Amino acid sequence: MIRFLLKKIISRQKELILQEASRIQDFMRLLMKLRNTGKKWTREEKKQLKLHIIHLSVYVPVLIIFLLPGGSLLIPILADILERRKKKERLIQQDADLVSKRNKYEK
Repeated sequence: MIRFLLKKIISRQKELILQEASRIQDFMRLLMKLRNTGKKWTREEKKQLKLHIIHLSVYVPVLIIFLLPGGSLLIPILADILERRKKKERLIQQDADLVSKRNKYEK
């Protein structure tokens, strides 16, 4: 339930978050570390993430939820929402589906 609500709220501000996050050096790399490598964040990395989220929350106040006690448990949800590869993979799959349909009808 919480995951769904967060996705809905943050997805509305996704472009702004990504735009501001691109100005913060290493934020996206650090945020996606768990997704890309499977390795957990160290204490120092969690501190860095929180500092970056504080900066971003000036522009997107809804991100304050990640700074509340226990909010660090929700950070993987933020990474999931901001994942750019999903969109690319979905578009590639749609293109492949269209090509296979076209080939099917041409035969």
